Amino acid sequence: MRVLGVDPGLTRCGIGVVEGEPGRAPRLIGTDVIRTPAGDDIGARLLALECEVDRWLVRHEPDAVAVERVFSQHNVRTVMGTAQAGAVAIACAARRGLPVALHTPSEVKAAVTGSGRADKQQVTEMVTRLLRLADPPRPADSADALALAICHLWRGIAQHRLAAAERAQLTTRGTR
Repeated sequence: MRVLGVDPGLTRCGIGVVEGEPGRAPRLIGTDVIRTPAGDDIGARLLALECEVDRWLVRHEPDAVAVERVFSQHNVRTVMGTAQAGAVAIACAARRGLPVALHTPSEVKAAVTGSGRADKQQVTEMVTRLLRLADPPRPADSADALALAICHLWRGIAQHRLAAAERAQLTTRGTR
């Protein structure tokens, strides 16, 4: 399974792709940070994000997209920009018929580090270890996008297996 992770933001939007399967370490496919100038018009910034996310979807052909779920922050302006950037990634995935999952920061931290209260440095260290990288992904937005992809990779595989088991159970009940 190949997952595109998106750590949404208008100024810096982390993006990363990992690939993996049960019983094997996830593998880094690519990562970067999409940047848009703070002084530009909001429409131009969202369009630039859309173009870049689309480019990643075409280039890396993920099976799913994982986006950080926006949570309440004190700065409403920051929340709005983050939500708008996340919505762009969701729309790009939907246009291609890709499943989208939203994960909270604490879910991602727990999946990658074992603690939902881990700090950014701990997340970056674990992403570096899990992907067997020589150097940590920089900036932190890139590491966060990879953590999202890893979280979904692990959860997505488990959810897929549970759904398959439920379908099999329903089929078995229907033949009795």
